[in-house]
Amino acid sequence: MNKASDSTARTASDSGASDVPLTAPAPYVPPPSEEPLKEIIALRLNDPFLWLQSGWRDLIAAKGIGLFYGFCFLSMALVLGAVFRSKPEYAMSIASGCLLIGPFLAMGLYEVSRRREQGESPELGASLTCWDSHVRSMGMLVLVLIVLELLWGRASLVVFAVFFNTGMPSTTGVIKAIFNPENWEFLVVYMVVGSVFAGLVYSIAVVSIPMILDRDTDAISAAITSLQVVFGNVAVMLLWGVLLTSLVMIALVPWGLGLLFIGPWLGHASWHAYRGSVRWLDDPVAPA
Repeated sequence: MNKASDSTARTASDSGASDVPLTAPAPYVPPPSEEPLKEIIALRLNDPFLWLQSGWRDLIAAKGIGLFYGFCFLSMALVLGAVFRSKPEYAMSIASGCLLIGPFLAMGLYEVSRRREQGESPELGASLTCWDSHVRSMGMLVLVLIVLELLWGRASLVVFAVFFNTGMPSTTGVIKAIFNPENWEFLVVYMVVGSVFAGLVYSIAVVSIPMILDRDTDAISAAITSLQVVFGNVAVMLLWGVLLTSLVMIALVPWGLGLLFIGPWLGHASWHAYRGSVRWLDDPVAPA
């Protein structure tokens, strides 16, 4: 009886010991990120004017290339204006096409500025094909911008339908109709809605496209970095947006001819806006 009890006890003890692991599993430690570390720079109010100065130097240094891109911007504006006057129902489609082409044209200007920063000679051919190795990231970012523009257009139609009090305006009297005193509610709501969408597009794109060219990052990372720059320097980036908008408005008078020079100038300046607001810790030629 005693031998049987001892045997049973030993069996139970051995069985319990086998259920307990001899060593606890090591905790999972994720591998270190291979993505280069970046720093969002605290900007000053005079920085946007420095970006414009640097962009002007790039434009003067590569006048022929800048003139080519200026003709492209002018052609887009003329086509959009002609379509709006003759076939306004297609204006949104043409605007979406311009939004698709615009970032690729801007990337060519960024490539010119990037080459000058690297001490290389800018080339038109290289600027025209600089996007080919970044087409997936660029395509995703442009798709997001087009979706935002389509939502913007839909929201504009809703605002027109709900708040416009004097009937839908014709293409010949659209400005006069919009600023009719009877439509002040429409004007306020339209400006608010337009500002929200314009601010969203601006915040996503302000440094994301040059960042894709510079670092070959994915569209999501580039867009997040762009948002970080905007929300980390709200006053400065708001000033930069006002400067961009004001110069584009000036370029459109008369007949958009100012786009020949102001368009490429702003493209070069936008590269310096990216370089001045994002610092990569592994970059040997980062601006001071």
